[in-house]
Amino acid sequence: MRKRRFKIPGISLLDRYIIKRFLGTFFLTLAIFMAIAVVFDISEKMDDFLKWEAPVEKIVVDYYLNFVLFYASFLSPFLIFVSVILFTAKMANDTEVVAILSGGISYNRFLYPYFLAALFLAAITFVFNGYVIPPATKTKYDFEMTYEEKKNSGVARDIHMQLDAETFAYVESFNIDNSVGYKFSLERFEGQDLRYKLMADRILWDTTLNKWLIEDYSIRYIDSLREKMIRGDKIDTTLAFSPSDFDIKDDELTTTMTMNELEENIRVEKIRGTGNLEVFQYEYHRRFASPFTVFILVLIGVSLSSRKSRGGVGASLGLGIGLSFLYVLFMQFASVFSIQGNVPPVVAAWLPNVIFGSIAYYLYRIAPK
Repeated sequence: MRKRRFKIPGISLLDRYIIKRFLGTFFLTLAIFMAIAVVFDISEKMDDFLKWEAPVEKIVVDYYLNFVLFYASFLSPFLIFVSVILFTAKMANDTEVVAILSGGISYNRFLYPYFLAALFLAAITFVFNGYVIPPATKTKYDFEMTYEEKKNSGVARDIHMQLDAETFAYVESFNIDNSVGYKFSLERFEGQDLRYKLMADRILWDTTLNKWLIEDYSIRYIDSLREKMIRGDKIDTTLAFSPSDFDIKDDELTTTMTMNELEENIRVEKIRGTGNLEVFQYEYHRRFASPFTVFILVLIGVSLSSRKSRGGVGASLGLGIGLSFLYVLFMQFASVFSIQGNVPPVVAAWLPNVIFGSIAYYLYRIAPK
């Protein structure tokens, strides 16, 4: 008895052929790039691993497994683009594309399996970027901090925070290495009236109590026309922030946050106002924009490589790689303008897609049909 093959409605034999070649080329290209990246990284860090005496299990699981996940996610849009160009240009040079279009299949119908595969990859991109890659990146980051002894060094200056609707804090400088702040003040208001003000020369995070130790402080209690002043050498208290809040400008920290964590940090940042709201908002909107990048790059790739060229695959691949690098460069500029300029994060995150989406549409319009 002949075994019946499962068929998806609306998916023809040609569709399965293109999807198989698309995904097969992509995953093979991804595996090759990741293998090369791991080999180069091992050759570069082998002496360091021996010097740090890091356990082999942690090197393999905590570092390299998450290393592969991180860079696979980072390179996926580019490799999707390259994969589309590689196998489509090969089809074009073998006159397969001409045969398909000459057989009565429209160009839009020809694009159908490409976009089915793109939808699959876009869904994976969103899930991985939002919920899988962040904890993996955090594990890799913790490994590097532990064994490379690379701590977040530096001094944050002039930090203003709004802790709640009526409470404001200020630190003139905060040493991230030892969690010590200087020239600290805390103010509480009732409406427009100041009711409480604490000023201290130094604050220190007590890791055993998970509280702030405030040194050389003075507290003013203001009640209408009466005031009360208290001075002291040392007091410990709980405040609505921790040392990590002074180090959130590090771009690596936003990549370790899931979508839910980004949403929570955006909510808290809107209250505190430490100046890092744009960092979180840009990363949040970028993760929604990234899956759409897959569709844009696929359309550009097919439009460029579906015509037979004298230069063969190389001509289409060269032009495609040039466009992809421009795309990445434009994304970096958009990130800088969002975080350090006046461009709204949602605009900066989606602007590369809008511009290159227009380029993709133009190339689609002039593609031979």
